Amino acid sequence: MQLVPGSLRRPAAALMTACAALTAATGVRVSGYGLPGWLDATFDPRFEALQGLIPVPLAWLPSLGELKPVTVITFTLILACAVIRRWRGAVLTALAVPVAIGLTVYVLKPTVGEAIGQAFPSGHATSSFALAASFAVLLANPPRHVPGGVRLLLVFVAFLLAAAVAAAMVANGAHTFSDAVGGAAVGTGVVLACALTLDALGSLRLRAPAVPPPPAG
Repeated sequence: MQLVPGSLRRPAAALMTACAALTAATGVRVSGYGLPGWLDATFDPRFEALQGLIPVPLAWLPSLGELKPVTVITFTLILACAVIRRWRGAVLTALAVPVAIGLTVYVLKPTVGEAIGQAFPSGHATSSFALAASFAVLLANPPRHVPGGVRLLLVFVAFLLAAAVAAAMVANGAHTFSDAVGGAAVGTGVVLACALTLDALGSLRLRAPAVPPPPAG
């Protein structure tokens, strides 16, 4: 079963491209000017002002994006896919979430982040949005009938929670707004790239001609 149904492949590919472009745009710093500088100057103070309004949620929300809970949620999704024998979904979750986190921690932070003097992109935003995007892909074409309204609601809640984690990191001063946006783009884009790639590989496998057995004797 395809992870991304045919009607959603082009929008998914377009969103994946937009995520790559957004990651590049938010990682560019030119003498303190440009899109990232404007975003941070505009939004950072507004998020930081939330500290005085909702200090308790802002204190515990970042913990949801840490390694232990992310690992637990990832394995829960993998197990759920295995129980219903949705192997491609299990492979997606097992592959996409670690790849997104690894890309952020081991590639982008040491290169782009160090070059611009920031913790870019946000690891918490990356992991949270990778989980939300994985959940959304799994619900895009479920093996059993789930009402469309229920699926939309679940996906909305997943992304809302991911956005709350990213916003809390900005409000606490751990990241800038552009760090969070970059992390969200990385997490979402990697999941879409993995889903589309797995679907393409699956289609190639189905189209491959069967190899006839060697002649007897």
